[in-house]
Amino acid sequence: MTNSVHSQDFRLSLIETVWLEAEHFSLAQKISSSLTANPLYSWQAYLNSLALLGFEEWLRERLSAIVISRDTSVIETAGYLKLDKFIFCAIATEHLLDEVTSIPQAVVEQPELAAHFYVLLEVLEEEEEVIVRGFLPYHQLIGLKNNLKLFIDEGYYQIPLSTFDMEPNHLLTYQHYVEVSEFALPVADNIITQVSDNLSELASKTTTKLSKWFEEVVDEAWQTIDSVTNPELNLAFSTRSVEKETKKAKVIDLGIDNGSKKVALVVNISPDKIVTISEKINVSVQLYPMSGEKFLPQNIKLILISKAGKILQEVTSRVQDNYIQLKPFKGEPGKRFSIQFNLGNMIFREQFEL
Repeated sequence: MTNSVHSQDFRLSLIETVWLEAEHFSLAQKISSSLTANPLYSWQAYLNSLALLGFEEWLRERLSAIVISRDTSVIETAGYLKLDKFIFCAIATEHLLDEVTSIPQAVVEQPELAAHFYVLLEVLEEEEEVIVRGFLPYHQLIGLKNNLKLFIDEGYYQIPLSTFDMEPNHLLTYQHYVEVSEFALPVADNIITQVSDNLSELASKTTTKLSKWFEEVVDEAWQTIDSVTNPELNLAFSTRSVEKETKKAKVIDLGIDNGSKKVALVVNISPDKIVTISEKINVSVQLYPMSGEKFLPQNIKLILISKAGKILQEVTSRVQDNYIQLKPFKGEPGKRFSIQFNLGNMIFREQFEL
């Protein structure tokens, strides 16, 4: 059930409230518990689920004849609804006491998580309500990111509330009268693609299953360290000898814009020494220069991203770094993640499964 309430808040002329029912809470609990087992993210996933269900209820009461599709596959980060050809990203917050709100960095920067509209929803669990606060179209959000140099705090962009359209019903106007083609989104596919006017992305066509490396099942794109023509890279691993350790390198051309320089993405895996019910796999990731270069280009960012799109680690190369690396991590077989590195206008992303 929804209700419109007038407010004296200088930011808001109209508040759109969705009252949550028992079925909303039980379904949100089911969604969040089924898609995340990590207690660090379970509460946010629960809030995201409530926000998504509340926003869906708000839309259904106004557009009863329209088919609405729900996507909770990345509920740890955000929830998504598809209405006709428009995609809505539900951004959940527990309160709006400040003049800024947080939007996950992943939903802004990763093409596969882009949406036509980012809808801000205040979730008041104890009061059993969700308030539809406002929204930002994708192109406006990207403009803010590029022009205002938005502050990033622990993987979240800090967005001024004053930049949001605080009249949620304007969303209905867009849906009724504006063609989706007027709101172009970046293309998220598995080939070299132009994401925007000045950003290109190179993504792997397949998901690399690291546990298969223990069985000597390796995609031809991944080479042994010995076969990679970089003496420093070979030297870095020559003194290491860990039982069942497997390490491979993938050489990536940075392209003409970066002088056709090449780098080697090196992944090293080994079984975890601690015996548990589910055997975990240790992973370390490094990035080395190639093409006879001694140092990496400055300001390459090497990033670890969860399946849900959350940035877990990030490291940036300095002026004379002969390699950079992420902190070692581990996970159970079947766990998915991505390794990404950025340089100038280029993004490379490799998908992995343990």
